[in-house]
Amino acid sequence: MNLPSEFVPSYYRILPEIIMTIFGVIIMMADGMIAPKNSRRSLGWIAVLGTLLATAASVWQLGLAPGVGYSGTVQTDAFSVFFHLLICGIVLVSLLVSLDATKAATEDMGAYYALVVFGAVGMLLMTSAVELLLVFVGLEISSISTYILAGFRKKTGKSPEAAIKYFLLGSFATAFFLYGVALTFGATGTTRIADIASLLPHSSTPSLTWIALGMIVIGLGFKVSAAPFQVWTPDVYEGAPSPVVGLMSTAPKAAAFAVLLRITYDAFSTLHAHWTVLLWIMAALSMTIGNLGALRQQSVKRMLAYSSIAHAGYLLVAFTALSRDGIAAASFYTVSYAAMNVGIFAVVSHVGGYDDRLTLVQDFRGLGYKAPVLTGALAFFLISLIGIPFTGGFFGKFYVFTAALHAGIVWLAIIGLVNSGIAAYYYLRLLVAVYAKPIENSGVMAVPAISWTLAVALALTVGATLVLGIAPGKVLGMAQSGATTLLPAAPPNSGPDSTSPPALAVNR
Repeated sequence: MNLPSEFVPSYYRILPEIIMTIFGVIIMMADGMIAPKNSRRSLGWIAVLGTLLATAASVWQLGLAPGVGYSGTVQTDAFSVFFHLLICGIVLVSLLVSLDATKAATEDMGAYYALVVFGAVGMLLMTSAVELLLVFVGLEISSISTYILAGFRKKTGKSPEAAIKYFLLGSFATAFFLYGVALTFGATGTTRIADIASLLPHSSTPSLTWIALGMIVIGLGFKVSAAPFQVWTPDVYEGAPSPVVGLMSTAPKAAAFAVLLRITYDAFSTLHAHWTVLLWIMAALSMTIGNLGALRQQSVKRMLAYSSIAHAGYLLVAFTALSRDGIAAASFYTVSYAAMNVGIFAVVSHVGGYDDRLTLVQDFRGLGYKAPVLTGALAFFLISLIGIPFTGGFFGKFYVFTAALHAGIVWLAIIGLVNSGIAAYYYLRLLVAVYAKPIENSGVMAVPAISWTLAVALALTVGATLVLGIAPGKVLGMAQSGATTLLPAAPPNSGPDSTSPPALAVNR
């Protein structure tokens, strides 16, 4: 369909969100019709079907002319569709893993699937919103769902504790973001991202805009677990069910990074001299604190929590490049990190079970002898997290550091490379443990057989990680197309410095 932008109905712009909302309501209604002791597995399949249809709708949106809907509050373009497809993919894999990993909570599984679907609606809205108040609404929908999912194992001590910590700290972060939106309105008189970009240079209170930007970055920095706003991450990851951690460590972060890209490069493009310094510091702190913290961890989930902090730092390196390559690198890295992180938590969830009976690195000793296929997938994700060639992790880091070097950000790239070397130690420590000779009374007593749903989830994540490492062209092309929508090409006479900071001042 090639309708001109002005003739595209507004609901086409949010078709994936509409589909996911409808299926979320269907799950809630169907849940009440099933006897309390009966299996809710069918509800999971309804959620999977809804996610597949939302993915198809996102692909269909690629044929729409870029434009806005609902009075300029949502926008469909290559950038939003890119993150729509990513979030739908993450949710699909997480649902497939959850179908078998959460059998112990049969009576509550209807609520579980509904929360996952409604959380996805909020994330999808965040990536297509071009109005800061709608971004806030999407952020709240996503956050409330993940707060509840983090405490889903109500009969354990750690899970409710994780949910309470996540909720309290998340509420403060949301308040920072909302206050930043209010200050932005006070400085420019609007909360529409495109209008902010055009009005910001004429603001009579420039100091107010700096504070507003700082508040917004603090709020989103919490959502992506970037230092120094990362303190919640290890406890929440340790206490939440592993399938939930696989979801919450990737999909909400992808949505938050999409919002941060749109706000910094589009709304606050003229303040690049301020936010690049702030993000530079956050990137260096995240990489260093995350990797050094992971070195001391014996718990696998806490180690992966600190690892996620470090990877948020790697991704922020791309933000500081101030170029289309930087935006594309950040988008591509988000995809590669999501593939390997969802995959590794799928393995951890299956091995440890719903109750996380195996939590320490030494508990995984000898896993390779008992479950060679599962261990092979785990090993592949670990070497991708390290950044070994022919994996998505390698090409993601290569693209990020290349963008940074081309932008002249040499020291930050050096800090990233040093931290990548540090990270190899704790990833290899787990890798050595799973292939070490098993000992008597080891944690890994018996690993359940791999179900076909888990096999599909692992095939999708392993395949994506491999393809992103050896044939990244298609995804990279989509990332570059999305980058062009945020940072349009400079005029032909702009000279060789078309990707330098002044190019960010282009107003659309």
